[in-house]
Amino acid sequence: MKITIDDLSSGDVIKLLEEHLADMYATSPPESVHALDVDKLKSPDITFFSGWFDGNLQGCLAVKKLDSSHLELKSMRTSTSARKSGVATKLLQHALNFAAEQGYQKVSLETGSQAYFEPARNLYEKFGFSYCGPFSDYLEDPHSRFMTISLSERVLMAKN
Repeated sequence: MKITIDDLSSGDVIKLLEEHLADMYATSPPESVHALDVDKLKSPDITFFSGWFDGNLQGCLAVKKLDSSHLELKSMRTSTSARKSGVATKLLQHALNFAAEQGYQKVSLETGSQAYFEPARNLYEKFGFSYCGPFSDYLEDPHSRFMTISLSERVLMAKN
């Protein structure tokens, strides 16, 4: 799979993001949906990645700069045809490598508390993310789970 920084102009990418937003609104109350639309993902503080295999979009993920040492994962989505094929693992690894290469020390995320989001939470836990309280502009919400990882701790885990 080739993962690249994406300008969000591809119809395939836009369609995948629209599916993502539709699922978020179908599984969470509107006030608890924190997924960003295409216009907001084009913000200069966001880097958007798409993953492709043989010309087919496999998934996407964005990272948002919160400050000089802290990134947030946003809009992680695997295409329906690529589910359970390791795409999410590859995208997450790519984002964490990008964060480390750019000198960030911490990566955090918000995901849902519902059963629909359990596979995502399991993946984040597998990578060493731990649960935390709200960060940035988030507030405590029974429909949200917040997770974070220290990249320096992750490097130490990888060496052991």
